[in-house]
Order: sequence, then C-alpha cells, then structure tokens
Amino acid sequence: MGEDRLRTFAKAMRREPTDAEYVLWQLLRGHRLKGLKFRRQVPLGPYIADFVCHACKLIVEVDGSQHIGSKRDIVRDRYFEAQGYLTLRFDNDMVLEDEDAVASRIKEEAGRRQAR
Repeated sequence: MGEDRLRTFAKAMRREPTDAEYVLWQLLRGHRLKGLKFRRQVPLGPYIADFVCHACKLIVEVDGSQHIGSKRDIVRDRYFEAQGYLTLRFDNDMVLEDEDAVASRIKEEAGRRQAR
C-alpha cells in the first residue's frame, strides 16, 4: 500500500474505532496516562499501528480474535522491533472488561522503557 493510501486508510480508521479502541483511546489521549503522548492509527513504514508513544517507542495494539496466532502480526511486530519499538497486544475483551489492568501494564512498560 502506498504512503498516501496508508495515510488515508489510517484516517478512516480513526473515524470508526472499534469499541475497544475507543475505550483505550479514552485512557491514552491527552497525556492522561503517565503524561505520555500517544497517537492513534499511525502509519509506520508499511503498517498502521493502533496506538504509538514515540517518546518511549511503545506501540499498543488492540486485537480481535482474528489476530490469535497471526503470522502477519509476528512479521509486523518484528518490523516494529527493528525500528526500536516494543509492541504490547491486548485482546478486545481484556480492554473492555479490565481497562485498569491494561492501563497498568502500559504504564509499567512505558516506565521501563523511559528508564533506559
């Protein structure tokens, strides 16, 4: 997918988030989580990351059941890792049922990455 098409697709994804993406965005937006600046649906190379904090090189993905055991996600995560990013993955149900645990895990990893 070309860069312009990727950006257009990311913009469309921002307009129509899943329920879990919406809930997580409410936790992350406006520096609400540990003062970190997250962006959502961000084109990075040939991929679009759900949520990205560039300062601590952290990507947060919210996944539906179609992602379980996905080889494409493994390749994608390796690409992000090669760029210096760590990807945290949460399934939709976890975000919707236990947002505090998700927020806690993100804060923990962000703190670890900022301390480096």
